[in-house]
Amino acid sequence: MKKVMLVFGTRPEAIKICPLVNELKTRKGIQTVVCVTAQHRQMLDQVLETFNVVPDYDLNIMKDRQTLFDITTAVLNSIKEVLEKEKPDVVLVHGDTSTTFVTALACFYLQLPVGHVEAGLRTYNIYSPYPEEFNREAVSIVSQYNFAPTPLSRQNLLNEGRKAENVYVTGNTVIDAMQHTVREDYTHPELDWVGDGKLIFITAHRRENLGEPMHCMFRAIRRVLDEHPECKAVYPIHMNPLVRQAAEEELGGCDQIHIIEPIEVFDCHNFEARSFLCLTDSGGIQEECPSYGVPVLVMRDTTERPEGVDAGTLKLVGTDEETIYRTFKLLLECEEEYNKMSHACNPYGDGYACERIADILEGKEYSPWIPG
Repeated sequence: MKKVMLVFGTRPEAIKICPLVNELKTRKGIQTVVCVTAQHRQMLDQVLETFNVVPDYDLNIMKDRQTLFDITTAVLNSIKEVLEKEKPDVVLVHGDTSTTFVTALACFYLQLPVGHVEAGLRTYNIYSPYPEEFNREAVSIVSQYNFAPTPLSRQNLLNEGRKAENVYVTGNTVIDAMQHTVREDYTHPELDWVGDGKLIFITAHRRENLGEPMHCMFRAIRRVLDEHPECKAVYPIHMNPLVRQAAEEELGGCDQIHIIEPIEVFDCHNFEARSFLCLTDSGGIQEECPSYGVPVLVMRDTTERPEGVDAGTLKLVGTDEETIYRTFKLLLECEEEYNKMSHACNPYGDGYACERIADILEGKEYSPWIPG
C-alpha cells in the first residue's frame, strides 16, 4: 500500500486539495495522511469543515501579522518531525504558497518524493505574483510527479527540462470542487439584498497590490458603481489590515457595495455562480467563474493562467484606475462585449482531475485531459 501525505495551509489550497483528499480515501491501494500548517487559520478551517476533512496533523503556525520569514521558518521547523515519523511514499503539495514551497524543501532535505498538484503555472516574472511565482518554480525543481492542469502548463514544464514521463495533464481540481458546492436552492442575505440587480463579485488581497495599486483598483470600482445603480457589489474582504484600511478609505459609505467578512468556499462558489461579473486579483477565481459563464476582470499586470485570456474568459486590466474603469464600464454597457466573455469555453478542467491524480498514484493508466 502506498502512503500519500497531503500538506496544505491556506484556504485556496484547501479548496483545491480537499476533493483530492476525499478521492484518495476511497482508493484501497492508498493510505492517506493529511497535514495542515494553518498558514491561514480561520479561513482554512471553514474549507475543512465544508469538505469534511479532518487533519491527522495540525501544525497551527499562524500568528498575528506574520511575515514570509515567520511562515517559512515555522513550517520548516514543524514539518520535519511529521515527515520523519510518517515516512510517506510521496508528499503532495498544491500550487504556490509558502507552505507548498517549504514543504517541498523539507522533502528534498529528507529525500522524500514530492507530487505537485497544479504544476507548471508561470508568469516568468519572479516578483509577479510575489512570492508565488518563485514558490511554484522552486517546487518544480524537486517534484517527481507534476500534475499539470492544462496542456500549456505541461509545455512550460517540458520547456524547463522536466521529464515528459513525470508530467501529467489532469485538469484543475477546483473544477472538481465546484461540483460539490454549487446548489440551485442556495440562499444568502446578501443575495436577497442584491435582488434583481446585477451582482458584481469582488476579491482583492494580493500582496504586490497593497498600497497605491489597491487604492486605484477600489477607486475605479466605486466610480463605475456610482454610474450604474443597477449594480450591487459584494466584497468578502481579506483579513489583512492593510486591505481593510484601503477598502474603508475608498469604498466606505458607498450604498452599492457591501463589504462583508470572509465567506466559506460553499458560499463563495455560489456567489460566483450568481454573479454578472467578477473583479479579482486572486488566482482560483480565474478558473472558477468561467465555469458559470461569468466574465472575470483580473486586476493584475500578469497572470499564470493565460489560457483564460486566450479563451476570452478573462481580461487582464492591471491596477491602473482608468483601465479598470473603462473595461468594467464597457462590459456593463456593451452587450456584445459581455457576451464574448460569458459564452467563452472554460479551458481549465472537466471535473475529473482528482480521479486522474489518484489513478496515477496507484500506477493505473490515465487519459490526459484535453480542453474543448
